[in-house]
Amino acid sequence: MAVPSPDVFEKLATFYLGRHYDLADAKLLDDLMLYDAKDLCTHAMCVGMTGSGKTGLCISLLEEAAMDGIPAICIDPKGDLANLMLAFPDMRADDFRPWLEAGDASRKGLTLDELAASTAKDWKEGLESWGESAERVGKYKAAADVAIYTPGSNIGLPLTVLKSFDCPPSEVLEDADAMRERVTGAASGLLTLLGIDADPLLSREHILISSILDHCWREKRNVSVGDLIGLVNAPPITRVGVLDLESFMPASERGKLAMMLNNVLASPAFSSWLEGEPLSIKKLLHTDEGKPRISILSIAHLSEKERMFFVTILLNEVVAWMRTQSGTSSLRAILYMDEVAGYFPPVANPPSKPPMLTLLKQARAYGLGVTLATQNPVDLDYKGLSNIGTWFLGRLQTERDKARVLEGLEGAAAQSGKPFDRGEMEQLLASLGKRVFLMNNVHDDAPTVFQTRWAMSFLAGPLARDQIQTLMADRKAQLAKLSKAKNVPVAKRTITPTRPVLPAGIDESFLLPHQFVRGEGERLYRAALLGEGTLHFVRSSAGVDSWVDVQQILLCGKGVLQDGWESSEPLAPDAELEAKPDSSFSFSPLPDELRGKASVKSIFKDLKDYLYRHQPMELYKSEVLDEYAPAGLSESESRLHFQQAAREQRDLETDKLRQKYLKKMESIKSKIRTAEDRVSRESAQYDNAKVGSLVSLGTSVLSAFMGRKIFSKTNVSKVSTAARSASRTAQQHGDVERAERQLEEYRMDMDDMSARLEAELSDLTESFAIENLELETIVIRPRKGDMKVSDPRIVWTPWQMTPEGDAVPLF
Repeated sequence: MAVPSPDVFEKLATFYLGRHYDLADAKLLDDLMLYDAKDLCTHAMCVGMTGSGKTGLCISLLEEAAMDGIPAICIDPKGDLANLMLAFPDMRADDFRPWLEAGDASRKGLTLDELAASTAKDWKEGLESWGESAERVGKYKAAADVAIYTPGSNIGLPLTVLKSFDCPPSEVLEDADAMRERVTGAASGLLTLLGIDADPLLSREHILISSILDHCWREKRNVSVGDLIGLVNAPPITRVGVLDLESFMPASERGKLAMMLNNVLASPAFSSWLEGEPLSIKKLLHTDEGKPRISILSIAHLSEKERMFFVTILLNEVVAWMRTQSGTSSLRAILYMDEVAGYFPPVANPPSKPPMLTLLKQARAYGLGVTLATQNPVDLDYKGLSNIGTWFLGRLQTERDKARVLEGLEGAAAQSGKPFDRGEMEQLLASLGKRVFLMNNVHDDAPTVFQTRWAMSFLAGPLARDQIQTLMADRKAQLAKLSKAKNVPVAKRTITPTRPVLPAGIDESFLLPHQFVRGEGERLYRAALLGEGTLHFVRSSAGVDSWVDVQQILLCGKGVLQDGWESSEPLAPDAELEAKPDSSFSFSPLPDELRGKASVKSIFKDLKDYLYRHQPMELYKSEVLDEYAPAGLSESESRLHFQQAAREQRDLETDKLRQKYLKKMESIKSKIRTAEDRVSRESAQYDNAKVGSLVSLGTSVLSAFMGRKIFSKTNVSKVSTAARSASRTAQQHGDVERAERQLEEYRMDMDDMSARLEAELSDLTESFAIENLELETIVIRPRKGDMKVSDPRIVWTPWQMTPEGDAVPLF
């Protein structure tokens, strides 16, 4: 069996998953299993019992997506997906050694070093047998940023969900159904964490929290868990339904609910939920530079309640992000969840189920492919699974599992209008072996049986806490270094609990903390200047006529630097300003430059000139696509915009090209079928004529041999007839040869047409290759006459002291 060439499977928008497999003869075929990326927009389900090869298949799919520039958010309840970080292009024994068990080595009668050498050799040979070189493994590693997040823990990268109770985007606020889902999901997730099994229609706790969130969000107010404690005690509403607040839920009972929330927030076990970067779907999908990410959200360390809380919050965030995206038929991103059973059950309605169902029904329109995996299909809602277009089916454990899978397949076939043969499918499922899967894709004419390829990532099995910690140690050290670089040493004697008095006529605001630091260090406010401006950008050739609001913050903790606004930084888009300070914060003294109104105004005189020089609009154009990115997008955002546009254009042109060749190839196929019929017909006639000629000639010869007069008229006629029969036989033999030559020509035409199609597809893929998308930068200066700047404002920024006497920014 030939080793496949990378030229065959290294194509954008095509995932190389394995080879076709002949179940009847139990043998691997040469034909490759190539899966169209855009088919994943209609979602996928991977089902298989332990040992079926399910994990290897799903990891291979995620590897292929990464190489195509498709980011993925992966929910990992067991720790298997961390294997995506174990890709070793050099294939050295030392690469594999840390991930092997000494017990496995001793059972095999080997030392750990010997097992590592053997494993490295096996992995290298396994990859090469599937046409995968060390270079391909290196390309995979370079294609995407892989990171392991551990919400509620600092084992990996910590992730806080406190910001997930913020006001949702306008697309959700303006959609009644979406708003109801978001409110219900947030309330259900939070009450799950409290151990309250709350029915959204009957539970007073659920209705109260939902009413508070709905009220605040419609006023476009963000709500933190800390805020919610106060809002439960003193709600911003006076009635719930037709009842007054006190009749619906007395103050004493609201106090108990607030106490439960406070106990969770104050618990040392919950403190780890306050650490880390805020949950942001945008950041989980791409780095700040626009590089695609595989974000592995490891939740194996969490309790069952905490898992449900986090998954619910995450799914709601994905739904909100999805609704801010433009529609597309090309794959934009993947949401993958392993061991989904329990989060999408057939009868119960846990808080994770409604947002999952929303994603399965709506995400395809936004290019978000949901991929689920389980070894227990009987525990899934098969009606919801009827929205899934691709099923990867491995060995199943029980007849109930098979029955549930068949129900899901039947539902999916009914939705797509495809015929479904339950008996044939049941027979195929019963014949599957290890690493052999049946793919039922509603976009294909028939099911496909294939064996999965060798995963580029080393499949070490579920990784333990210390192994995840090892994998993320360098990343955490880099983040700590960046955080430390932002720290500014401050002597404790400069802190005063007294709020400084500002110059008359100067407004002030307080920046809300977005992150917290472990420990009991004192928290303090430090002064900064906030410069706000409105800029007008016009460029008619690019269709730009935009007004843009900008905010620059100038930190003044050690006084105002001589270069003034040149040292300022943009205020974060998600920064929140409040009118009142947090009572738990002390204040640093006001710098001398900010004590007088005149000196503050003099600093702001330079703001307009600074904004003109340093706040141009950079517009980006793709020559390949011959279009501009929307105004206001950064370079990385523009690149992502063009990448998605390129995928859409590539898929559109690919479909056109296939349709163009399909008509021609169908015509040639028809000619081939006709030619095959002709060859068959001519061959049959030739065979009959050959036999008839031999019989006729034989009869004539026999007659002469038996004593008849060889030159009698009758005998001469018979011999003449036999000769003519032989002549016709020779002519029919020529007809057969001509028919066979014609058939061969048609087959050559088909081969030529296939080669031309492949060549044009290859050229098309190359022209729309994401790495070839070069951007032209157009700089547009704001119109000076239209510029406006705000009045001077002092902003108090939140910091926290460390035992070493440093101040760590909480924003």
